[in-house]
Amino acid sequence: MHLSILTVTYNSLTTLKDAYASLCAQTYTQWEWIVQDGGSTDGTLEWLESLSDARVKWVSEKDHGIYDALNKAVGRSKGEWIGLLHSDDLYPNAEVLSQVVEAFKTAIDGVYGDLNYVMEKDTQKVLRHWQSEAFAPTLLRKGWMPPHPTLFLRKEVYAKVGGFDTRYRIAADYDFILRVFQTPQLKIHYLPQVLMLMRQGGASSKLSNLLAKSKEDLQIMRANGLPFPLLVLFRKVSRKFGQFF
Repeated sequence: MHLSILTVTYNSLTTLKDAYASLCAQTYTQWEWIVQDGGSTDGTLEWLESLSDARVKWVSEKDHGIYDALNKAVGRSKGEWIGLLHSDDLYPNAEVLSQVVEAFKTAIDGVYGDLNYVMEKDTQKVLRHWQSEAFAPTLLRKGWMPPHPTLFLRKEVYAKVGGFDTRYRIAADYDFILRVFQTPQLKIHYLPQVLMLMRQGGASSKLSNLLAKSKEDLQIMRANGLPFPLLVLFRKVSRKFGQFF
């Protein structure tokens, strides 16, 4: 069973190396690493070129943001299954891909799990724990979504529901998740364990970014037919408070 692991990056050489080391440490080795670089100038291209790993497939070209780059990476992928590994992220242990692949054997369309936000410099220090739960349709009306970086899907799911809508600059992952989880014939399995570590940077917590994201979330809720979108938005934001230690 072959996995395509997608990484979008731009001038993130230090953390990109960590992400790759995390991928190489996995006991499951039947993967390709699809790197979509936005034209880095920090040595990323030279480093990628130096890798003697046939599983690494990289392209460097201008894009129109992270979601446009992700769509390009999906289009380049050859694996049966697609997972994400952002350039700032890490797998928490060497067995993540093996456990995900084991779950795939039950004829499902996707797998997701939990996520830990960790310190930028000390990835052993957990700042926030995003614990998900088994999916039920009513959860979407309560502002629920799984941690997107933990979501592994059959490639054909992208063809079925469409890629990331690049009209949304901040929250296109939420729109994508709503489309996936509102497709009734898809079977998505929850693994109750941490599948990803995400470095917690400062920019995402700025008030202006939070307000912009909430505005996009509201647009996405309305576009996807969620009833009482203002209430759903309140519930979505409120869910985050319980994730902090």
